[in-house]
Amino acid sequence: MSNSKTSFLQKLDKNAERWLLLIFYVLIVMTIGVEVVRRFVLSYSSTWGEEVARYSFIYLAWIGASSAVKERAHIRIDVILSFLSRGGQLIVYILGDLVMLGVAILALIYSFETFTTALKFGVQTHGLGIYLAWFIAAVPIGFSLMLFRLLQSLKRDISMLRTDEPVYSGERLFD
Repeated sequence: MSNSKTSFLQKLDKNAERWLLLIFYVLIVMTIGVEVVRRFVLSYSSTWGEEVARYSFIYLAWIGASSAVKERAHIRIDVILSFLSRGGQLIVYILGDLVMLGVAILALIYSFETFTTALKFGVQTHGLGIYLAWFIAAVPIGFSLMLFRLLQSLKRDISMLRTDEPVYSGERLFD
């Protein structure tokens, strides 16, 4: 693979969720801002504005879940880890990721089934007139991203068992 492709993929791996989160967050803020002005200044509001904000929030939540897995920012009890050795911490992280992997696989299967059913029946949103399935797709997309990040985490932690580098504890999303 060429160096520019590798560099692009590394940047995508590092920043994909961050940029998607930023895009959806800005979309929500702008849509709600426009709707507030329309409602209170122009005494008129749209049905599509509320839907754009709602469905953007759904995508924001699922992409955020993937980002939390990547950066180890999901809810856990860190006080227990402080009493463990480095190897013990890695084992706990690996076991936690394996459990999470199982749950994510099941959730992906069932959420994909819901997506295909919605696609089959072609239900549309009231305000936007877009197939509801594309918004339901946020769940299988989110779980797919989480699976990818869990596999990366497992690979990193298993390889760390053989080295002396410090246990990965994640990075801050926005500094």
